[in-house]
Amino acid sequence: MLFDRRTMLHKLVVGDIFHAATGNGASLICLVTRLDETRIEARVVTTQKNIRVDRNTGVGQLGVERVACAVDSVAPLPIAVHNEMLGLDRKFRLAQREEDVKLTSAEKEAFLFIDSFYPERPL
Repeated sequence: MLFDRRTMLHKLVVGDIFHAATGNGASLICLVTRLDETRIEARVVTTQKNIRVDRNTGVGQLGVERVACAVDSVAPLPIAVHNEMLGLDRKFRLAQREEDVKLTSAEKEAFLFIDSFYPERPL
């Protein structure tokens, strides 16, 4: 069953993870933090920057710099990878020292998985 872009964006809920990209190809793994009828607010897991996305088009802006970006996949990650991303979000959000953000083997494997997962499942 195929759904259009708007329908898929409206299926997201707080706690979901989606993928977006900037014009220069930067990969953004985003955790939904707030929703309303017209907007998705999320946090980029690795940089902790906020992103605001139009819920109808998937077009948005990243950070205070307002870098243009667009949602390119909302495919649900396998549970183990989803949980790794949640753990990384927490790690990066609460880190107090540089060594606190060093990646584990499982986290590295999750990023390698994501590298091919989202491009194979475009919105």
